[in-house]
Amino acid sequence: MEAFERLTAGDIVHLAPELTLVIFAVLLTLVDLILPRRVSRTMLGWLAIAGVVVAAAFVIGDIRALNPLNESTQTAESAAATVLLGGSWRIDDFANLFKLLFLAGTALVLLMSIGHVREEEIPHKGEFYYLFLPATIGAMVMASSGDLITLYVGLELLSITSYVLVGMRKRSYASNEGAFKYVVMGGISSAIILYGMSFLYGMSGSTHLGEINQALSSGYASFEPLIYVSFFLLLAGFAFKIAAAPFHMWAPDVYQGAPTPVTAYLAVVSKAAGFAITFRVLYSVFGLGGLRETNLHPDVLLSIMVLAAAAMIVGNFVALRQRNMKRLLAYSGIANAGYLLVPIGTEFGIVHYSNFTEMFFYMIAYLFMNIGAIAVYMIVSESTQSENMSAFAGLYYRAPATAAAMVVLLLSLAGLPVTGGFFGKLYILLGTLQVHQYWLAAVMIGTSVISFYYYFSIIRQMFMRSEASDTPIRSSVTAQITVWACTAVTLATGFFPHVVLRYIESIFSITNDLFIQ
Repeated sequence: MEAFERLTAGDIVHLAPELTLVIFAVLLTLVDLILPRRVSRTMLGWLAIAGVVVAAAFVIGDIRALNPLNESTQTAESAAATVLLGGSWRIDDFANLFKLLFLAGTALVLLMSIGHVREEEIPHKGEFYYLFLPATIGAMVMASSGDLITLYVGLELLSITSYVLVGMRKRSYASNEGAFKYVVMGGISSAIILYGMSFLYGMSGSTHLGEINQALSSGYASFEPLIYVSFFLLLAGFAFKIAAAPFHMWAPDVYQGAPTPVTAYLAVVSKAAGFAITFRVLYSVFGLGGLRETNLHPDVLLSIMVLAAAAMIVGNFVALRQRNMKRLLAYSGIANAGYLLVPIGTEFGIVHYSNFTEMFFYMIAYLFMNIGAIAVYMIVSESTQSENMSAFAGLYYRAPATAAAMVVLLLSLAGLPVTGGFFGKLYILLGTLQVHQYWLAAVMIGTSVISFYYYFSIIRQMFMRSEASDTPIRSSVTAQITVWACTAVTLATGFFPHVVLRYIESIFSITNDLFIQ
């Protein structure tokens, strides 16, 4: 209560992005209740996008405030983070960059939804649109958390809202089954995370990440076995949230059963939120201070690298046998979770200090190429009434422009030049080689080559199968805008990766934005 009493009107300004989404969520709920049933709920989707755009504008304002321009050098200088609520809430560039990612992903998911949500499939269209807002609030709370309590509140807000979104197709058996599995498995993973947190609190007497690290560093000799237990519990719980093997079994069924826009949201925004807390907690608690000089530190890094390798191997090999496109994209997401874990597991120091930049650049590329590919799948599956890879047969002859966009997106997912996915994997690979983890680099290269088979299987369907060429492909303007926006960004990050990398490195500071004081 003392921390809340010190919260001033000026401090509340820093909470503007989250408060904006809260206000829009409440407003959309009231509008949905007031509107007659015969009135289309599509306007709620546009209002939700407006709320996301306003929130993004506030985040950009926070970034500019934290990185004032030096008039003499005309370069931005990273300032210290703004800390609120007794240190439990941090406004830093780590959080702000992730928030922009969450908001961009949410806006694209909402945009692709407009015109593709039908009442016979989803009876409550209004709820479908505005439930994305509290889910995104939960993701943003996770990114800004400097305390275990606020982190867990954000995690549960995102999780519970996601459970509802997955089950929105009430008349679909697959949706009901996926939602049930998601609730059960999600509850178990949340309990595992909470159990790991309880060990940290018991050893340190605090829920603040920085204070926990200091307590564990000073009392390592006494707490060593319990520190290992807490780490592995948290790693297992976080691995579930990011769908990394062997904690991935929920993902294929949930992705297949959920409405397609919700699948895109889980694959990108929810996964990115999981990586935000994984990076923040594992580095702030187990990777800093005196713990870097103990036996725990190399074991932490090795465990993360083994998890990354397992995700890459399982995701790519199992995807080879998939014919359902949603399940294929689910296993592709599992493999990409492995690639994104690699920068977290590689040591940072004088030789290699770009872990965050490597991970975040590939996260940007993954967001756009994945949402774009799922948007193309949504267009094709609704036109052909099929969820299988065969639905793409002859797509080049029916919709050549859409097929061309899909080729670019698939090449990026496979990691081929000149796309954002190629440079994202390349920078992660180079970082791995810098720290001499050659075995992990070999796994990255080998599994990336394996992924060519199933990505090019889709391309082969589009160009070499013409038996379904008489089936027309229809799509809304919003879906086409989503596809081409994602394709454009995928190409832009492939042709000009240095621009994005330079921007991330210019505003992100390890000292100000990663270390929890």
